[in-house]
Amino acid sequence: MEAINLKQKLGLFNDTWTPKIVSHLDDNHVYVAKLEGDFIWHAHDDQDEMFLVIDGKLRLDFRDKQVWLEPGEMIVVPKGVEHKPYAPDGCSVLIIEKAATDHTGGIDDPLRKENHDHI
Repeated sequence: MEAINLKQKLGLFNDTWTPKIVSHLDDNHVYVAKLEGDFIWHAHDDQDEMFLVIDGKLRLDFRDKQVWLEPGEMIVVPKGVEHKPYAPDGCSVLIIEKAATDHTGGIDDPLRKENHDHI
């Protein structure tokens, strides 16, 4: 066991909407990601998804409301809830979700990544 420096891990890449695996927690992946602009509307039918903002601001759009997150704030999106992340000025996040989770909820889109790099 060793400490994981999230800022250092975030410094290893520049691409957005491409989560990078930094650790595992039981059958979950722990990711860091850089987000900027809009993602797509999607849901994860069988998995919850947790977002923790490291820096910047993230807005999560839901069909009935919007939730803004600032550094140090987190949210858990329950399985089956349609959502769309939006980071107008860019942000960095920690994401925890089941290893089997498709980050676009199975929607075929250019932002979809089937394999995530370990860093």
